[in-house]
Amino acid sequence: MVKYSLRRLLGAIPTLMVVVVLAFLLVHAAPGGPFDSERVLPEAIKENIDKYYHLDEPLPQQFFRYISNVVRGDFGPSYRYRDHTVTQLIAGSLPISMLLGSLAMLLAVVVGIAAGTVAALRQNSVVDRVVMAFAMTGISIPVFVIAPVLVLFLAVKLQWLPAGWSGSTGAARLLLPVISLALPQIAYIARLTRASMIDVLASPFIRTARAQGLGTYAVIRYHALKPAMLPIVSYMGPAIAGILTGSVVVEQIFGIPGVGQFFVTGALNRDYTLVLGIVIVYAVMIVTMNLIADLIYGVIDPRVRYR
Repeated sequence: MVKYSLRRLLGAIPTLMVVVVLAFLLVHAAPGGPFDSERVLPEAIKENIDKYYHLDEPLPQQFFRYISNVVRGDFGPSYRYRDHTVTQLIAGSLPISMLLGSLAMLLAVVVGIAAGTVAALRQNSVVDRVVMAFAMTGISIPVFVIAPVLVLFLAVKLQWLPAGWSGSTGAARLLLPVISLALPQIAYIARLTRASMIDVLASPFIRTARAQGLGTYAVIRYHALKPAMLPIVSYMGPAIAGILTGSVVVEQIFGIPGVGQFFVTGALNRDYTLVLGIVIVYAVMIVTMNLIADLIYGVIDPRVRYR
């Protein structure tokens, strides 16, 4: 398993390089620059600024300079947040985004697996149809619609929860963002669990377990749950990516000072280094999560061998 993990990590380096190259070219191809404003700067001042930040160099030279700094762990200065480096901005905001994403994924896994299992055990019943109708609704409605609707009903009309991050303290301000992020993932996981559980429950070893006198709870817990989780584990890597990209919208809606808010602000302000730093961090996290999902897959399924 150690050799397999090392090979996967080494194989991820070309993928990360492609992501960095594409992101670098895209942010530099966008119209405008990081120091454009309504007031036109004198040409001498603009030339001095470009020289200070090496923006006057050819694009290939800028890229290799940036890569050499990234290898040393330096994402460079932020063009808009003048007193902060990109590393400082990400280090201060990433824990908040990680907290939101972790709580949302935990909620999605627990509720989605429970709902999908109940639907599988009550196949074609009213409970099954209700769960699947909820799942289809959650898949169809995007996060940027779910979040404002939750704010309207739970925060504005019922006043049960705070509508935004600022002006509130404690765990209550986490509930609406976490629920907004988790609902689409709950829907996907519930559908995957239902389909997988139905397939596993029809297997011969499940019939053997029932013939030995085991109850439904024991069959699910000790025999059906682990093999039914294989599609869920495979889905976890892309699901983490969905949580991360969804957090960009959610953080903007709720005013959360996470990485997503800096990403949007950096993109609007053409803050090249900030956008590139966040893209690299996201790419590393997604590659790492996919590797962890593959390793967990091998733990759950003993037939998988890492050679």
